[in-house]
Amino acid sequence: MQAYFDNSATTKPLPEAVEAVSRAMTETWGNPSSLHVIGDTANGELENARRTLASAFGCRQQEVYFTGSGTESNNIAVFGTVEALKRRGNRIVTTAVEHPSVEGCMKRLENEGFDVVRLPVDKTGQISEEAIYEAVNDKTILVSLMLVNNEVGSIMPVKAAAKALKRAGAPGHVHVDAVQGFGKVPVGPKALGADLISVSGHKVHGPKGVGALYVKKGTRLVSPVLGGGQEDNIRPGTQGTPAIAGFAAAVDTGILHGDLSSYIAHVTEVRNIIRDAVLATDIGAINSGDDALPYILNLSLEGIPSEVLRNYLSEQGVYVSTGSACSKGHRSTVLTQMELEPRRIDSAVRFSFSHTNTIEEARYAAEVLTRAANTLRRG
Repeated sequence: MQAYFDNSATTKPLPEAVEAVSRAMTETWGNPSSLHVIGDTANGELENARRTLASAFGCRQQEVYFTGSGTESNNIAVFGTVEALKRRGNRIVTTAVEHPSVEGCMKRLENEGFDVVRLPVDKTGQISEEAIYEAVNDKTILVSLMLVNNEVGSIMPVKAAAKALKRAGAPGHVHVDAVQGFGKVPVGPKALGADLISVSGHKVHGPKGVGALYVKKGTRLVSPVLGGGQEDNIRPGTQGTPAIAGFAAAVDTGILHGDLSSYIAHVTEVRNIIRDAVLATDIGAINSGDDALPYILNLSLEGIPSEVLRNYLSEQGVYVSTGSACSKGHRSTVLTQMELEPRRIDSAVRFSFSHTNTIEEARYAAEVLTRAANTLRRG
């Protein structure tokens, strides 16, 4: 049996997404900016996709911009906000456990002289609302928070950010990296209270190479990307219509016509089988908090290095990650910030689930985990 539990790294494309990509490559393959029938047809495909994403966000079609990835969406949101508002303040508030695509932006901005405040997390990888209020002052130009942590699944109190900015009389924008939350919990301006929201296609059973950025109407943004004016200059460059069509098909099938509540109930059952096997047999420790999104389960079999455990599981057809797929070969910043013991950090693996995973897969993975603990520790 094979059991793929690395869905936070990428998901298997839905058949509807594959079909949409193929159709766009063979039927609506023109340049959406071309002023003739073939271009118009491609542009129609593009705008249909934009309507689908707008429906998922619960926003205007004109507030959705397509990008090349979640990483690019994050970069545009962060650098675009700072460039637009830098004369009104210099404080930026984020967390100490952001995805590298946000943390990398923060390091550069810090080197340029901006006051970057990274909110610490507790033992479950969570930040507090109080910390957001304390960090935001009247010079804050951006609060950038992930919605769901990609390594342990902690859900951040992102709605507090807009309230904090308002209370402080700050000019800033709220950006939410919702890449790991989209398709799992409600994501949109009303649900999150955000001015900017980043999402990614391949995390919701769509193709790679496409993301989207929600930009609230009236939000000042100076994109760091220069080009021919596409996407209202938010992300100029010829749009990848096939990937965008596949993204929209995945969203339409899996989110707009899916049932998030039934998904989360099923995923919780899948997660619990693996979690309970670890706890019941005392073979390891659970690093994800009790309130974490059930789609992500971080655990440690102490005494067994992460890479050794990952390779053993892979040989048995169980596929997991040793952390963020975007940070190969580095000790987890998230688990370090949670102040876990080094032994526990160095033995951690991440199971990440999809509603497509089965109970049988979870039972098999639980058996293999137990076998791994007994075999590798004895060896």
